[in-house]
Amino acid sequence: MIKNLLRGFSALSLALVPLFSAPAAQAAPTADVTTLADAVGLVEVTEEDRTGYARSSFKHWNSGDDKSDGCNTRAEVLISEAVVAPTVEAGCKLTGGTWVSYYDGQEVTSAGALDIDHMVPLAEAWDSGASAWTAARREAYANDQGSAVSLVAVTARSNRQKSDQDPADWMPPAPEAQCRYVGEWVSTKLRWDLTADDRELEALKVYAEGPCEDTIVRYTPAA
Repeated sequence: MIKNLLRGFSALSLALVPLFSAPAAQAAPTADVTTLADAVGLVEVTEEDRTGYARSSFKHWNSGDDKSDGCNTRAEVLISEAVVAPTVEAGCKLTGGTWVSYYDGQEVTSAGALDIDHMVPLAEAWDSGASAWTAARREAYANDQGSAVSLVAVTARSNRQKSDQDPADWMPPAPEAQCRYVGEWVSTKLRWDLTADDRELEALKVYAEGPCEDTIVRYTPAA
């Protein structure tokens, strides 16, 4: 979090400042930017443990970022990621619209044919540190729209093929999507201070030191 900048005043201007002035607006956080190889090196390595995991431990979908629009997180992500905007009808029913599922390059014209994938699956997040979180933080993770890469609209087929696997066991079938995917995976791990196991880390290094060496990672730590 960037601290507010202090403004300097001359002795004369200080005399003109009211005794009680409004506080300065807080600066927005900026993203950390680094190479994929350096970003991978920032991920802590530990053994994974799925003991006690239940999908219901991550409340989703909640009422989304805009509490007044009548849409839940899933619908808000669909609206934001559409390449042709859908019509939003009463009850946040989406009709029309076009999306491109970047995992497999498929164009989709029905919102019902899409899943909203957690870039780092809920089970993987649990293994990697979320088991120690509060219920409120797990809900925030599961509905995270504070980063454009945390949730992604993709074909149901590709999402279910991925399931809860990490990059050691699954990568998008579209080759042109793989460097983007690895970058967004690492970005999400760093945003939420999640760990990786040995196999996962080695898989990430293969991409970071090979075909994806030019990939840039941007992330803002979650509050």
